[in-house]
Amino acid sequence: MLCKLAWGNVRRAGKDYLVYLLTLTLAVTVFYAFNTISVQASIVLQEEGLPELLGSIMSGLTMFLALVMGFLMVYANGFIMKRRKKEFGLYQVLGMSRGQVSRVMALETAIVSGAALVLGIVLGVGFSQLMTFFTASLFKTQIADFHFFFSMKAFGITVGCLLAIFMVTLLFNLGVVRRAKVIDLMSAGRKNEAVKTRNPILSAVIFIMGAGLIGWAYYRLLRDGLPVDAAPSEYDEALQQFMVTTGIVIAGTILFFFGFSGFLLKVLQSARGMYWRGLNMFTMRQLAAKVNTVSFSMAVIAMILFLAITSVTGGMSIANVMNTSVERNTPADYTRILMYYGPDVVNDPEQVAAYEAEGYPPMKLAEKPVDILQASENNVVDPEKADEERFDLARIIGEHVQVDVYDSHPAGAGDPVVTLNQIADAVDMPLPAGTASSNVTLLGLQVMGESDYNRYLDFRGKPRVDLGKDGYLLTSDMGETVNAIYDAALAQGVPIKLAGRTLAPVADRVDDTASSFANASMGSNSGTIIVPDAVIDDLDLPLYSSYLLANYKLGLSYDETEGYVRRDRSWGNVLNADGTQSGLWGMEMTRSQSYESTNSMNGLISYLAIYIGFVLVVACAAILTIQQLSGVADSSKNYRILSELGTSKREITRSVLAQQAVFFIFPLVMGIAHSMVALQVVIEIIKLFGGLSIGFTVGFTCAIFLLCYGGYFLVTYLMSRGIVTDAIRTRQTA
Repeated sequence: MLCKLAWGNVRRAGKDYLVYLLTLTLAVTVFYAFNTISVQASIVLQEEGLPELLGSIMSGLTMFLALVMGFLMVYANGFIMKRRKKEFGLYQVLGMSRGQVSRVMALETAIVSGAALVLGIVLGVGFSQLMTFFTASLFKTQIADFHFFFSMKAFGITVGCLLAIFMVTLLFNLGVVRRAKVIDLMSAGRKNEAVKTRNPILSAVIFIMGAGLIGWAYYRLLRDGLPVDAAPSEYDEALQQFMVTTGIVIAGTILFFFGFSGFLLKVLQSARGMYWRGLNMFTMRQLAAKVNTVSFSMAVIAMILFLAITSVTGGMSIANVMNTSVERNTPADYTRILMYYGPDVVNDPEQVAAYEAEGYPPMKLAEKPVDILQASENNVVDPEKADEERFDLARIIGEHVQVDVYDSHPAGAGDPVVTLNQIADAVDMPLPAGTASSNVTLLGLQVMGESDYNRYLDFRGKPRVDLGKDGYLLTSDMGETVNAIYDAALAQGVPIKLAGRTLAPVADRVDDTASSFANASMGSNSGTIIVPDAVIDDLDLPLYSSYLLANYKLGLSYDETEGYVRRDRSWGNVLNADGTQSGLWGMEMTRSQSYESTNSMNGLISYLAIYIGFVLVVACAAILTIQQLSGVADSSKNYRILSELGTSKREITRSVLAQQAVFFIFPLVMGIAHSMVALQVVIEIIKLFGGLSIGFTVGFTCAIFLLCYGGYFLVTYLMSRGIVTDAIRTRQTA
């Protein structure tokens, strides 16, 4: 009997359950589809361990987003319960116990949740198949063996999240019924939430205060930047200032919406021709009357939309920068780096003792560059196995070159010979965002001799340079903010004094296509000055690092080249003839590894950005929908009175549409405004690593989010029009 009653209630109250069902179905669809990422990745990727990593990250993120959706569902049920309190009270008047009413509610919730699970899984299974091609596009790979799949792991996670949401919702509903008295339930339809229309002048003052606080927060953020850009000694203070800025923008957003409706009312009252036209007066009074209950939620929604927009745009921008950077930062099939000990390490007894305590050989300053190709022969491939062998790099590489870079601190000197901030001061430009937290003022630019650079240019197939006796060049494979300073210095002919000479630039801009000395996903050369070889000898500069760049011999297979380099290997120490050590092995990277690493990171960032953004947008849209439907239900008597006074249904629904447009559009506009300011700061830091253009992918993704947001707005209006129609029809029938 109770099951039959519950089923009948769900069918009869289908309109009330529509938003709940739609949101829960979307949640199930997204939870399942995105948690199949490990299966999708295993189809399109060959990189071992990456699918499992993606799967574990998505699973953890899903648990967090499920909590958000759980609270959202509680909010959705609040609307349903508000609409049906009188019905539940009638059940008790007719003799049903509270326990029986609670069981009916539990069955109704289970029916709707079960329907959402079935619909969501069906849609999720189909969506996940399509997402496989999207995954291949994100990771820039081909699908070799596409096949239909169903992930039991993703299904289990989705069911677990749905059960958690169901339990939270059920407990909330049961609590409402058990606490409420029958008389309160029966009279719920005649009770409205107490609202007050605030003084328009006071609202205008609050609105202006909120707008002022928002503007002040924008100024502080643009002036101070993010804490990540602060120097290490100033990080705590920068973090504190950032938290103050965050508090100011939150307070300003709340005050803005708290006074917005009253301010708008005051403005329209001044424009009497517009205020008295049609139902404008009624519409504005309705907006002003809701300020008590919706101002805080609108502010929260605006902040959540800000997070959603920023996460998507910022994440996709980072992916875009990595895509463009990897193209110019992979100069060879294979690169290997050797890092030399500096005088500050070798001459520090504590560091020497610490190294020797860990079993390292005695340290010694390098007197000449180490031959990386020769030193690589000390590596052992497949160590401690029957087929172990010496690493024979010379067997697989053809054309190759080694270039050596020197530290910019002359022997016995405390300061570097040239630094980024010195060049920036010379051209009257500020340091780029993101460099304040680095040690650019301490390390200085690296130094390379002209002969080394020309050998590098020969390897890259580029024309040689001639510095003469007193010329110099600047190289950098970083982003446009750093290179803009170097370009200005070269174009303005900024002189640099080294070893008693005054050097002048021989080019007017940095050639960033001839500045990468090792394969990397992002820029690794933050600044290297190319000088005549004699300058290095005169300055007595210590070695900083050596780079080996090599291309594989033609005609060799993947297993003979890439597969051989990727085999398990022990590198060992880089020893001098006397048993001392002058340096350590740095990074080794092949062209394929660089691209794979970039594609993997891009895919991960894109997935996280889209997943978080989509769920947050759905949550905001659903909250607004439920909020507006509840408000229309509360105001149904007002609309009935307007109808009795002769107002047409078209004018009433137009008033409803205007009110809901305000509640949907203004939080979105505020969220976009916050995002535009925040992204200016974020993008300036991203530009440190490469040029930035937010392209088609970001626009397409944001369009999908806005389509979802707009879809909820359309559903809200259509359901609200139905509520208004029912209210008018009820009175006409009576």
